[in-house]
Amino acid sequence: MTTKHQHDKPILVTGAAGAVGGIGRKLTEFLLARGHRVRALVRREDKRAEALRGLGAEVVQGDLTDLASMHRAIEGCGRIYFGMSVSAAYLEATINTAAVARHHGVEAFVNMSQMTVSQMGISQTTDSPQHKLHWLAEQALSWSDLPVVTVRPTVFLEGFFLTLAAARVRASDELALPMGGGKTSPISAVDVARVVAVILDDPAPHIGQIYDLTGPESADLDHYARVFSEALGRPIRYRDVPLPAWSEGLRQARFPEHVVSHLSAMTELNRQGRYDRMTDTVLKLTGEAPMNMRDFVKLHAAEFKQRGPTQS
Repeated sequence: MTTKHQHDKPILVTGAAGAVGGIGRKLTEFLLARGHRVRALVRREDKRAEALRGLGAEVVQGDLTDLASMHRAIEGCGRIYFGMSVSAAYLEATINTAAVARHHGVEAFVNMSQMTVSQMGISQTTDSPQHKLHWLAEQALSWSDLPVVTVRPTVFLEGFFLTLAAARVRASDELALPMGGGKTSPISAVDVARVVAVILDDPAPHIGQIYDLTGPESADLDHYARVFSEALGRPIRYRDVPLPAWSEGLRQARFPEHVVSHLSAMTELNRQGRYDRMTDTVLKLTGEAPMNMRDFVKLHAAEFKQRGPTQS
């Protein structure tokens, strides 16, 4: 561990105990490796919280929508990473955190948004309730006079290509997603965390900036199925499934309706080509190219391993 970047004030990382594909845990690791003190905010005390302590983080339990929680979390911190999973309470959590951050005079507030927001405006939204909340949150932060840096990644590899697709790859050798023929440029949450770590390490040059982040290529799902085939050593095909049936499958898996609406809208936007975007921002900010699909699949090969057929 280096010490040249050590600071007296800790950096607050919200969502530090997040699920698969979460940015917070990897960001905590990266910041600690750079010599920073990290205060990790978690919703509950569990094994993930203990693991964060094992890494060397100070762990604080709290709720992003609760004022007292956020005072405890933010007081004494100089910099904040704000990120929250898809939730109907997202706007409330953003403004609650921002208000407390302004009260305590933080020097940097890194906000995790979504790239779709760059195509939205006062008279343009999407069918995703979450997209609208992200857009409104960005407006509120721009009015707050906080030293904000906004990060807008595209689709996460860990989301659509692992959490939502791995079961069918295992069972039927297929990427079964309702994404049509549109192209997308997915990015790993690990690469997003690396970008945020760079920003929080020395935020001054980045204040007021908006960074759109993509993976290293934009391609359709037939292309990515071929990449899966090469990486796994067996044929994988893309099957464009009907959106209503796919959405109902999410409901049967007990995804909240807010999340179902968001993911369903994202697949429709993909059909329209709205995620056919490319930037070199990850390389410029970190000096490293973002992870490609082949390396991602090989990294998670065990989770895509065949386990025999299931009922479709």
